Amino acid sequence: MVHLKKLVIASSNKGKLSEFSALLGSFRINVLPQSHFDVPEVDEPHPTFIENALVKARQACHYTGLPALADDSGICVNALDGAPGVLSARYAGEPKSDQRNNQKLIEKLRDASDRGAYYYCVIVLLQHAEDPRPIIAEGLWRGEIIMTPRGEGGFGYDPYFLIPELKKTAAELQPDIKNKISHRGKALASLIENLKP
Repeated sequence: MVHLKKLVIASSNKGKLSEFSALLGSFRINVLPQSHFDVPEVDEPHPTFIENALVKARQACHYTGLPALADDSGICVNALDGAPGVLSARYAGEPKSDQRNNQKLIEKLRDASDRGAYYYCVIVLLQHAEDPRPIIAEGLWRGEIIMTPRGEGGFGYDPYFLIPELKKTAAELQPDIKNKISHRGKALASLIENLKP
């Protein structure tokens, strides 16, 4: 396994930071948010998740001199041709607002017969800013969008994202359950497999 003592998480999203800390906690890796090093937010101008994750990881490595992990994730809705996709966090424009993003999504789906959707996550791990061989992992979590929110947990679109086989939204799941079955949990499990020799 690639030996990591310290790892910078290239995100300022509190929900993501707590999920990554919980998921990586058992590996005795000192996980630090990029805010610990005053790494500025980076633009995410690219049309794909992978390109945006690479940009974020490179910047965090550059500013900190440490290995960095970045993810780019979002929700992709069948009836909207994969939107919001990479624009999930800013779907309703700036400033970012989960509430406004969800309102816009529900409005767009009001007359849709297909409300199928999936959360997608790609994780990139760079050993240093010039690392020519990033470790890349991805995860997918299928569900459907409901029109009335349920649950107090999670963040983003979680109260509207129903997992049919569990009859619960992502926001109704206990954090440890969510971390095992979510797109981010699956991507991180895949990443950990990729780190093994």
